Amino acid sequence: MANIKPFRAVKPTRDKVSLVASRSYQSYTQEEREARLNYNPFSFLHIVNPGYKYAKEISGKARYQLVKNRYSEFKEDAVFKQDKKPSFYIYKIVDRDQQTFNGIVAAASVEDYQNDVIKKHEDTIASRETVFKEYLKTVGFNAEPVLLTYPDNNAISNILNEIQQNRAEFEFTTTYRDTHYLWQIDSEAHIKTITETFANMNTLYIADGHHRSSSSQLLCNDLKAENKNHKGDETYNYFMSFLIPESELRIHEFNRLVKDLNGLTKEEFLIQLDTIYRIENRGIMPYKPSKPHHFSMYLDGEFYSLYLRKTNYDFKTSLDELDAQLLYQTILKPILEIEDLRTDKRIDYLSGKKDIINLKSKIDSSEYKVGFGMVPATIEQMKHIADDGLKMPPKSTYIEPKLRSGVTIYEF
Repeated sequence: MANIKPFRAVKPTRDKVSLVASRSYQSYTQEEREARLNYNPFSFLHIVNPGYKYAKEISGKARYQLVKNRYSEFKEDAVFKQDKKPSFYIYKIVDRDQQTFNGIVAAASVEDYQNDVIKKHEDTIASRETVFKEYLKTVGFNAEPVLLTYPDNNAISNILNEIQQNRAEFEFTTTYRDTHYLWQIDSEAHIKTITETFANMNTLYIADGHHRSSSSQLLCNDLKAENKNHKGDETYNYFMSFLIPESELRIHEFNRLVKDLNGLTKEEFLIQLDTIYRIENRGIMPYKPSKPHHFSMYLDGEFYSLYLRKTNYDFKTSLDELDAQLLYQTILKPILEIEDLRTDKRIDYLSGKKDIINLKSKIDSSEYKVGFGMVPATIEQMKHIADDGLKMPPKSTYIEPKLRSGVTIYEF
């Protein structure tokens, strides 16, 4: 039984939401960040980058306190206001390619996360969990929901369709040409239906936001221990989530870029690959694989197709079937000797949403020696791996939608 609750979101006022909403801080180039900070006093970037006010990079606990200060200033200036009634929120995105994403912003249960009602498919890094937990504990809010997915459900779809017949509370288009909409659901009847429908679901899956959810668990444990009157219904027992049906989730691959051939010549490298892959030189024509266990490789100005020789590889688990794991087990680790995909400086990742020519350009610039492409994982693979209690390699999936920060904020 999944425990999903409405909450009192803090939101920008209607006239300022388009100015407040921002992408994640890391997704901007330095030039883009500076332009927004210089010319938009309402950007959420001012909150998460508080040192800009003093033209100084600030980190650690000093930064956390300044983030809290900037957030308080936005509230004092009535840029943000908190809803009076606990509500669910419909968030809809229509991107520039006319793909549509519809979901519900809600509070998901930390207890469900701990009890594996909310299932994970990626490992987290303990140090990052602790850092983000301390950040949350100081600032007292979270502005980026964890992306959860659930099986398509008619009752939920009917409510979303009904509510969307009304004018959206928010509607704004970004410079990326994505249009964002938000509707508030505060009807007791609708809230009851949504809550009961999710309560009948045995499992939800984390699609994106593993560190955010694990940090929320650590935060809950801390605040629970510090609260002598803990009851279990405090806001820190939940974390903000965006629940989207499986059919609307978009999964892209992450391609791999490697800086060297581990001391091998091109010919020696290809000979080692030939043991487990059928190799075909595709020349200068871009090649992108279309089937599982097929890979593209770009090396020394030429594209290659790599087809797994299945007689030489034994699939023992659901994880073994995943192409990102297969590439690691057959090439990255044994041949290129890349042991830790999280920390090794010789490997980098490129979203498969970008064209294969982007990978070619990275290699041609001599920044990297070889690049590998693959087909995206499926939602079925992701769920199977999570159900088996296994974990995907880092950067196995690039998942959409990506919500804007600062549109709905969860306080604890």
